[in-house]
Amino acid sequence: MGKVKLNVLGISYSQTQSGAYALVLSEEEGKRRIPIIIGGFEAQSIAIQIEGLTPPRPLTHDLFLNFAKSYSIEIIEVQIYKLEEGVFFSKLHCDNGKKEVYIDARTSDAIALALRFKCPIYTTEEIIEKAGIILEFDGTEEEVEKASAPDRRESSDSAIYGKMSLSELKIALEEAVLNEDYEKASKIRDEIKKRS
Repeated sequence: MGKVKLNVLGISYSQTQSGAYALVLSEEEGKRRIPIIIGGFEAQSIAIQIEGLTPPRPLTHDLFLNFAKSYSIEIIEVQIYKLEEGVFFSKLHCDNGKKEVYIDARTSDAIALALRFKCPIYTTEEIIEKAGIILEFDGTEEEVEKASAPDRRESSDSAIYGKMSLSELKIALEEAVLNEDYEKASKIRDEIKKRS
């Protein structure tokens, strides 16, 4: 049962469940991808970390990071160790310098924490055999967006942001972060990146 290292490829709206998101993990040494359906809060927390946004107040996963660091606790790695009836099971491998422990966690929370602790994410060959899919593109962010068939609201947002000046976009980005609307902030950040 060999370990397979995974990277976070991106997040898109779930095409199968309303109000849910698909987190896509990719194996580091291969083409297989694992899509995992997650809730909106976890998707927002992961997206904020991927985008490098800083919320005005710490989110739950940021609080966990700050708490753990205050007591010299590190997450060494995240392990997605079981897949049962479509549900992924994960654990955090933690170390405080004196003792190592494994803590059970929802996979979405484990991934959000892995990004904050900058630790590796692993699964087993068995799980990637069961859940892995091969997508026929090179995995760039642009291609992930094309493959995820965005809804009409998203394309109308893009049209609105496309008409705004760069300074207007920067002001809108600051307002979105202050209002803790990180989904909107992420879309505005994408529009700003397109212009750079």
